[in-house]
Amino acid sequence: MNKVNIKDLPEEARPREKMMAHGAEALSDAELLAILIGSGNAEETAVGLMQRVLKDCDNSLNTLGRMTIDSLMARYKGIGEAKAITLLAACELGSRRRREEVLDKKKIGNSRDAYEYFARLRDLPLEECHVLMLRQNQSIIGEVMVSRGGLTGTAVDVREVMRHAVLNRAVAIVLCHYHPSGNLRPSHEDDNLTKRVAEACGTMSIQLVDHLIVADAGYYSYKENGKL
Repeated sequence: MNKVNIKDLPEEARPREKMMAHGAEALSDAELLAILIGSGNAEETAVGLMQRVLKDCDNSLNTLGRMTIDSLMARYKGIGEAKAITLLAACELGSRRRREEVLDKKKIGNSRDAYEYFARLRDLPLEECHVLMLRQNQSIIGEVMVSRGGLTGTAVDVREVMRHAVLNRAVAIVLCHYHPSGNLRPSHEDDNLTKRVAEACGTMSIQLVDHLIVADAGYYSYKENGKL
């Protein structure tokens, strides 16, 4: 079978030319990724290959970002080490850009701000729990991972949470953990953790602003649901 070449397509259908004429916003995710990898394989253009990859990822760039270099190379003809690295690097840059946009605000004004800050956790293969430390005016001091677990859970030491808050002189904190299962419903363990951290924060005169559960579908906020 003859290789399908992007150069054989009408000029307006070629990703680079389309971007030059109409801007990046006019391109689909597959077209943008096709620009990065440059070429496809003997049966597919770069665009066709990227459409197939994204379809396998439920058209989610977050899911693509969780793939490994080896899995991309093994599953898709035409994707070698260099192309796989390029694709995952692009996904990581997108994640960092989202985080930078939140940092530019310098403050966590509500639960949505906190979610946007932590949205990158959706790219993780395993559950992790992080603590975001804030000043009196809700500006960000820093963040630390306090626990990493498996696919179904992670054990969080409340003393470790409070140690980081005290050492960083935080006036308030946001607790956030990722559910790789995709389930946004809090578990009994999640409720118990929230209660214990809230009690510890009360003792130390530190505000627990929120506890977020993050998954591909979005987030669950204990504060927004009246449980804090």
